[in-house]
Amino acid sequence: MNIERYLPTDALRPFVKTMMIVESEDGMDSRVLPDTSLVLAFRLRGRLEQTEGQLPASSISGLRKSLRLIGYARDTAVLLVNFREGGAGAFFREPLHDLFGANIPLDCLISRSRVEEVEECLTALPTNRRKIALVERFLISEMKMRESDLLVLDAVRRIQAGGGSLRIRELASALHISQDPLEKRFRRAVGASPKQFSSIVRLRGVIEARPSGRGLSEAAHAAGYFDQSHFIKDFKTFTGQSPQVFFEGPPPW
Repeated sequence: MNIERYLPTDALRPFVKTMMIVESEDGMDSRVLPDTSLVLAFRLRGRLEQTEGQLPASSISGLRKSLRLIGYARDTAVLLVNFREGGAGAFFREPLHDLFGANIPLDCLISRSRVEEVEECLTALPTNRRKIALVERFLISEMKMRESDLLVLDAVRRIQAGGGSLRIRELASALHISQDPLEKRFRRAVGASPKQFSSIVRLRGVIEARPSGRGLSEAAHAAGYFDQSHFIKDFKTFTGQSPQVFFEGPPPW
């Protein structure tokens, strides 16, 4: 497997974290853990499969609470756009929480003719750098707004700073907004409710700490889990494995 990472152009940087090209010569199974932002994917060659069947040539994946298994056939390559939290809303008018737990063809959100044009051009371009530049131009042409919801971005920062343990009622109070309108704006912009987003942040924090033995219990407690069985259940849903088995293996890419 070969992974190339690219920083987005300045115009996209407020909305896009990174762009990646993942290539697999021999084929592989990828265990994709839930994360805090949406992902746009363009298959450059080969075949990608999930449990439900073959993935479309271009698709967008919403936030999710559980592990996703992606199978790469031999000689497969995919270009991934990892949006910032709240960043995907700059390009798509649809409420992003409708995508929670889903992976849908890109032409459900953008005209089929426009998507096909990009797919054909990607196939013809000879270098990865030029493919990245093409997708950047495509995203800029599809940009619907130039700024994200600043209140929602503040909420995201506070949740992340608190490791996902901040109570939503306290978050709303700190932002001087009632809980119901905060949740509506958050779901629309981020693609998940504040509670769902916080859960992802909590478990990602435990995984990034890579604790073992007694340190695992301490990490779970620090993430706000006071019931060990509850933590193990959530962790298995998130990763597909028990904490012990997961941390004995290599870290996810």
